[in-house]
Amino acid sequence: MTAIREVIDVDCTPDEVYAYVTDPSHLPEWQLSAVSAEPLDAGPIHAGSQVRVTRRIGNREIPMTVEFDELDPPHSWDLHGIDGPVRPRTHGEIEPLDDGRRSRVTIDIDFEGHGLGKVLVPLVVRPQVRKELPRDEQLLKDRLERKTD
Repeated sequence: MTAIREVIDVDCTPDEVYAYVTDPSHLPEWQLSAVSAEPLDAGPIHAGSQVRVTRRIGNREIPMTVEFDELDPPHSWDLHGIDGPVRPRTHGEIEPLDDGRRSRVTIDIDFEGHGLGKVLVPLVVRPQVRKELPRDEQLLKDRLERKTD
């Protein structure tokens, strides 16, 4: 199955978008299912950094750990889940628009199921994310544009 992809244009520079989107403390502000996000490493986020993310799936709060694979400021980031029954693989890109005054943000996400996750991914997770990702990107846009006002 192909990754779920969403694209949105934001009235902020790529540097502003990148700094916000790769800062785990902001995750619950723009991702509807994210309850909390806590870096497991000291210092700034880098390739290999791990973050404990707790998500609300239905009535349950499920913790998972994600690891940043690659960071290319202010252009792209990659991360993947390293534990739990449902493990995301996410790629984000930021393209400058209008000579760098605005940005186009593209997020691709797919999932790998382990154990019960093999059933949950196609039946629950992908349908939920297909509905949620466009709203998440709109929240991202709203948060970023409000910060610059």
